[in-house]
Amino acid sequence: MEIFMLPLFARRFVASIALLGFAGTSLAAQPLKLDVYNPGAEAIFPVSSVLVTAEKDAILVDAQFGKPQAEQVVEKIRKSGKNLTTIYISHGDPDYYFGLQTITEAYPKAKVVASAETVAHIKETMEGKLAYWGPKLGDGAPSKIIVPEVIQGNNLKLEGQELQIVGLDGPQPDRTFVWVPSIKAVIGGVVLANNIHVWMADTQSTKSHQDWLATLATIEKLKPVTIVPGHFLSGELKSEQAPAFTANYIKTFDAETAKAKDSAALIKAMKAHYPKLGEESSLELSAKVAKGEMKW
Repeated sequence: MEIFMLPLFARRFVASIALLGFAGTSLAAQPLKLDVYNPGAEAIFPVSSVLVTAEKDAILVDAQFGKPQAEQVVEKIRKSGKNLTTIYISHGDPDYYFGLQTITEAYPKAKVVASAETVAHIKETMEGKLAYWGPKLGDGAPSKIIVPEVIQGNNLKLEGQELQIVGLDGPQPDRTFVWVPSIKAVIGGVVLANNIHVWMADTQSTKSHQDWLATLATIEKLKPVTIVPGHFLSGELKSEQAPAFTANYIKTFDAETAKAKDSAALIKAMKAHYPKLGEESSLELSAKVAKGEMKW
């Protein structure tokens, strides 16, 4: 048997390449992780806040409604041991941003950003929202409103990995979702709901529903592995079913709205279609708005 030996310089070259390969592997970016907080039925709104973590840093998507829930998010961040660099607010309703005061007091260096349309919506409505919801929240209401800065570009960077803000250049830039391509995850924000009556009061035109359905189709085309609905309760449906559930709910609501003579008839019809869903108060208000019995 013959044994072939490389020349000394060649052996050193091969050893160097192997060492570089090992170093490259050790320095590769770790997969991002999602940590979801949703207060469920214990809060007025079962809204999701999602902590996206890398090796050292983290980004938070949405900031909760009441102070007690925002404090739970703060505790989650502390337990993670990560440095919170950014808070992204995906929508201009108060259950997405009222908790900013609590979170930014704990993490004052974190940058708070949102789309230009979301920032404008917050500025236009925050006083009225605080006047309406403040008494209902009591001690859980913020004493001041934190207004995000307008995001620059359409993505956030977390230790070199991207969180893409989808919808900024579309027809509803105030209703975005976050796509994390490295782990094929969707953080759905206001466009996705699950096991809950979908909040329809903010989208009162046929076009707004068509645009919403187009956004849901975009999510489906991404073929996400992980989906976090913006509002959800535990129930029969898995989170992966949220896009289809939300789309079907919108279509059913539109069909029944056209047939119902008033909000009571619409509510009855929707309950017949979805007898096990939570948050009936959302259905009741949405039905009144849809039938012109209430302004919103």
